[in-house]
Amino acid sequence: MTTLAPALPLLRIGPHTVRPPVVLAPMAGITNAPFRTLCREFSGGKGLFVSEMITTRALVERNEKTMQLIHFDASETPRSVQLYGVDPVTVGKAVRMIVDEDLADHIDLNFGCPVPKVTRKGGGSALPYKRPLLRAILREAVAQAGDLPVTIKMRKGIDDDHTTYLDAGRIAVEEGITAVALHGRTTAQHYGGTADWDAIARLKEHVPEIPVLGNGDIWSADDALRMMRETGCDGVVVGRGCLGRPWLFGDLVSAFEGTGTRQAPALRQVADVMLRHATLLGEWIGDESRGVIDFRKHVAWYLKGFAVGSDMRRRLAVTSSLEELGGQLQELDLDQPWPDDADGPRGRTSGNNRVALPDGWLKDPYDCAGVSADAELDTSGG
Repeated sequence: MTTLAPALPLLRIGPHTVRPPVVLAPMAGITNAPFRTLCREFSGGKGLFVSEMITTRALVERNEKTMQLIHFDASETPRSVQLYGVDPVTVGKAVRMIVDEDLADHIDLNFGCPVPKVTRKGGGSALPYKRPLLRAILREAVAQAGDLPVTIKMRKGIDDDHTTYLDAGRIAVEEGITAVALHGRTTAQHYGGTADWDAIARLKEHVPEIPVLGNGDIWSADDALRMMRETGCDGVVVGRGCLGRPWLFGDLVSAFEGTGTRQAPALRQVADVMLRHATLLGEWIGDESRGVIDFRKHVAWYLKGFAVGSDMRRRLAVTSSLEELGGQLQELDLDQPWPDDADGPRGRTSGNNRVALPDGWLKDPYDCAGVSADAELDTSGG
C-alpha cells in the first residue's frame, strides 16, 4: 500500500485550512449541490468541494439557472465557487456581487476549459496566452474580492509549442492569487493521453510563494499520494476520477490520514448510492422526473467494471422516475463484488484535437484585440 510520511504540509486557501489537501474539481453539469453532498458525506466533510462553473455575465445578470447553481447548502463550508469570464470589468462585478451578497467564501477562476465553443472565442484555456488580459482579469478579481481568497485553475497551455503555465503562474503570484491548480494537459490534448505530472513539479519550483495543486489522472487514492510524492505539489484536485465514485473522497481521507482503508463496495452498495444520487437531484431541481433524467449520464460511470448487460444498461439510461430506477436496479446481480478493473479513466477521453481559436490568436501573446465579447457566454457551463 502506498503511503506518505505522516507530517503532511497543511494546505491553506486564504483563511481556510483544507485537510486533507484534496479538492473536488469543478465540472459543468456534475459538481452541483447533490453531487457535492454525496462527496462530502463520504469524506466526513473533509476537503474542499467547488461548485460547477459559473459564468460571470450570467451571474451579474442574475440568470435564473445561474442563481440556482451558486446556491450552497447550509452544511457546505467553506463555500467554494468557480467563475468563468473574459472581461475584467464583468469578472470584477461578479466578484463584488459575491462579496456584497455573501454568496461564497472562496472564488476560483477558470482558465482551463478546453471546449471549442469557449476557446474559439478566446476564453477558457486559450485566454492565458494573452498575458496582459490574464493579468487584468486577476488584478480586478483580487481587487474586488476583499478578504475572500481567489485561486485559479489552468492547463499547461494551448499545445506543446505554446505553453503558458509558467508565465501564468508568475502573473498569478504578482497579482495576489492565493493558489494555482494545474491540469497537466494542454488544450490540444483535451482529456486524452497522459497528464504531465512533471509540469506540476516545474510549476511548484517556479512559484514557491503560493500553494500549487495538481490535477490529472487521479483515479484512486494511491494516485493522489503518488502525485504529491513525485511532484511536491501542495494538494490534489480530483475531477473525472470521482465520476460514479463519490466514495473516492472517503478513500482520499483514509489515505492522507494513513489508515490505508479503501472502499470496494459491492454492486448492492453502489445501487444504493445511485438511488440516493438521483433522489438528491430531484429534490434539488424540485422535480423527481427531471432529477432522474439528469442522473442518467451518471449510470455508466457507476456501473463501470460490473457485469451488467447492454440491454439493462440501456434501460437504466432511459429511466424517468425513482420507482422505475429502483426497480431496475433490483433486477441486477447485486451480490457482485467490486470488480478488479473498476478504476481507471471515466468520462471524456478524447485527445489530439485541433484547437479552435480566434483568427490570428497565436501571432502575438500581448495583442488582446481578438478576444470576443461572445466568449462571455450567457449561460453557465462548459
